[in-house]
Amino acid sequence: MMYKRIRDLREDRGFTQTAIGKAINVTQRTYSYYETGQRMIPPEVLSRLAKFHNVSVDYLLGDTDNPRRY
Repeated sequence: MMYKRIRDLREDRGFTQTAIGKAINVTQRTYSYYETGQRMIPPEVLSRLAKFHNVSVDYLLGDTDNPRRY
């Protein structure tokens, strides 16, 4: 679930993997691995992704369907 959500968020907002990678300080290849589930997302990167997309980490993890940050 998490990997689909980060891909969907990126695509819905019209960002490339390269742009997101730069924003969260990882390479495009690493970000691609996160989206495809080939690599686990470290907690600090997960936090940066949530902040970038202005959603909660719980939303990215699939623990809630409410994207709102608290």
